[in-house]
Amino acid sequence: MRTAYSVETVRAAERELMARLPEGTLMQRAAAGLAAACADLLGRVYGSRVVLLVGSGDNGGDALYAGARLARRGAGVSAVLLNPERAHAGGLAALRRAGGTVVAAGGAEDVILRADLVLDGIVGIGGKGGLRADAASLVSVVEDARAAVVAVDLPSGVDPGTGEVRGAAVRADLTVTFGTHKPGLLIDPAREYAGVVRLVEIGLSLPAEAELEALQHADVAALLPVPGAESDKYRRGVVGIAAGSARYPGAAVLAVAGALRGGAGAVRYVGPAGDAVIARFPETLVSDQGPAKAGRVQAWVVGPGAGDDAASVAEVLEAEVPVLVDADGLRLADREVVRRRSAPTLMTPHAGEAAALLGVAREEVEGARLAAVRELAGRYGATVLLKGSTTLVADAGGGAVRVNPTGTGWLATAGSGDVLSGLTGSLLAAGLGAVDAGSAGAYLHGLAGRLAADGAPVGAGDVAGAVGAAWRDVTG
Repeated sequence: MRTAYSVETVRAAERELMARLPEGTLMQRAAAGLAAACADLLGRVYGSRVVLLVGSGDNGGDALYAGARLARRGAGVSAVLLNPERAHAGGLAALRRAGGTVVAAGGAEDVILRADLVLDGIVGIGGKGGLRADAASLVSVVEDARAAVVAVDLPSGVDPGTGEVRGAAVRADLTVTFGTHKPGLLIDPAREYAGVVRLVEIGLSLPAEAELEALQHADVAALLPVPGAESDKYRRGVVGIAAGSARYPGAAVLAVAGALRGGAGAVRYVGPAGDAVIARFPETLVSDQGPAKAGRVQAWVVGPGAGDDAASVAEVLEAEVPVLVDADGLRLADREVVRRRSAPTLMTPHAGEAAALLGVAREEVEGARLAAVRELAGRYGATVLLKGSTTLVADAGGGAVRVNPTGTGWLATAGSGDVLSGLTGSLLAAGLGAVDAGSAGAYLHGLAGRLAADGAPVGAGDVAGAVGAAWRDVTG
């Protein structure tokens, strides 16, 4: 599992470690890892042209010491100092001793355009808001250059704690981060600016509970249900699907498709699209009597393609089993009813639906995903899975927010969310808690999307069909 910690937690851990080490040791550890990563990216260090963009903080010092190491290996290293009076004195002296040079601000554009690698040490984890005008102008030049770009700890201009980007920011090919991931490296839009992220261990002692968690194969494999010798379809769990309408029967079919591949032993369908569901999946248990009379289930999925069927949404929310609410169900669900539920509730909005629930513009949700998912979870007293380029899962009780690392842009296709709802609802019925079901469902769905697409357009039905391959990939 990858974890990320807040700026305050990282700084406290750094202070505690520095108090136990000789002065400068921590910066030298960071610089050594940074220089090694740059050398790997360059391939051939000797004769290469490296430009350091140096701010006044410790990131600037890391860049200067790393530049000195590269200069000693034969690279031509030039430092552009954004604030010469406040540049790290020790790092600057080390660079000059190694043969590096300092470039006046007026000559920065020329050396950047001729560089093989640009090392961004402008702003560190203390940066808030957008870059100042002088830094923003340098970033603009870097964007026009052909050089590889390496960010020190995180790209300058992104918010380290939220992943927000306000104004100009460095777009890195590689970000070398120290001690732990920072939340901004895992959440869009900042994640897009980070490129490949390489973690350099520097010996920090961090709390057991992180601010963000990103599951990996082994973590998901440990969560997935496995039938035993005594299992039958009812012991494995039954998931109910209340979805679809005369206008959107396909939503029901796709939600059932996801549910059949999610680990539950049986799927009950309730709604007006029963004929379409049975025609595609004859193993489904279909009822037209409404959710309350459908038979026993261990979890419900309600809302995909439901139109204005508020009665079914209300019936499902009265059930004393876990409920996943998606799509039209989010619009029709009464917030106070959701808050009063004793059984777990998992809401799965995309950014537009989240914006409507919060009463803000969609752009506000997309620009501040972490704040949005936490706000929704708090308002509704529910677990919230916020879909998007970075899918986040937050619990109303607080704790670490889960960040999904799988997926592909090809999943932005009609019906994909219906498949995710069915898959995740099936995991709820199989016994997973809301946070684990949401996290594992998003992980499998994202991986299935990658496998199904394989670099080409893909339909939601193809994604559902690839869930089995994703499951085997995770567990095998």
